Amino acid sequence: MADTRRNPTDTSGTLDEALERIHLAGPERDGWLSNHAPMAIEALVRHGHARLAHRWLDTYRPKLEDMPGSVAPVTARNWQEALGDISRVADWTAFFERETADRPWRTVLAEWWPRLLPGIAAGATHGVIRAGHAVRTLLEGEETAPRVRELAHALGYWAARHQPLPALERLTPAPDAAAALDRVPLIADQDGGIRSRFEQLTRLTGFPDWPGRDPAGPEAARAAIEELVRAATHRYATHGHAAPIMLVHAATAPNAVLRTLPALPGALWTPSLHAAWAASAAVTSAYGPREAPPVTEHLTTTQAAQVAQHPQEVFQRAAAHGDDHTIKFTDTALDVGDAAALVAAGRAIELNTPAW
Repeated sequence: MADTRRNPTDTSGTLDEALERIHLAGPERDGWLSNHAPMAIEALVRHGHARLAHRWLDTYRPKLEDMPGSVAPVTARNWQEALGDISRVADWTAFFERETADRPWRTVLAEWWPRLLPGIAAGATHGVIRAGHAVRTLLEGEETAPRVRELAHALGYWAARHQPLPALERLTPAPDAAAALDRVPLIADQDGGIRSRFEQLTRLTGFPDWPGRDPAGPEAARAAIEELVRAATHRYATHGHAAPIMLVHAATAPNAVLRTLPALPGALWTPSLHAAWAASAAVTSAYGPREAPPVTEHLTTTQAAQVAQHPQEVFQRAAAHGDDHTIKFTDTALDVGDAAALVAAGRAIELNTPAW
């Protein structure tokens, strides 16, 4: 995938300052909506828009709610009983803050990744997405206290919202990720929130068998996740109209897994591939449209060529647009980096409501 980052280390200190502000808030608002601030801010700073970060946060911060109070401490002995209990989110966050203060964050991540991975649907996949942004920052820049704390908050949210997807049968094998996504069966009733939609997955027979046999080693698993991210990003251009906000997660969730792989032992890469596919397929099933208009209805060939030549201009448009999901999806599209991905990013900018 393309590497279009401009300022991954953020020598201005803007990211750390913003994270310290964000950590005063909880991970959700209005009952279940995820706090997107840490993810959007990280993407803005990474792509050279640090000056916009605090203005964006000033607009978004009033939507956030304070971190809920503690119920009872989560410990190494009782954590299983607290898994998936959103009322314990403050306890989970405090637990991971202690863990990452006492041990290297990579050690904590490697221990907890296989425990959390079966619940990848947590918070509409925002647990893993937030973790992916946090890990990318730690891998590419300084391991400052706010950045390590952000990983603790991400893991705490994931644990508190832990939501396993149903174990579905493997259907006919698909030749590639794009074909697999095309063959994902849709749930019958596409109304209501993501939790009620995911509950309907139990009524499906199964998902396409992709990538088939287990990959031959960690690098093959990484390549398969990369293929999935590319296919889901491209698909948004023609299918995103059905649910412009929710369908971005079919790409951003597996991309969060992809970003985390370098910090994980190779033995965890193949299980990560299977979880990434399950998450992308579940979102596609829950929100995918039954019809896909040609992308040429929205962007001409000339326009597509222009955006392909200037990926940072596409991100600049997303930053000016201000919508958190649009910013995150465009960030993923720049990771993919090809013309079709940038067309998809332009479609997200067109479909979603601007933040200001």
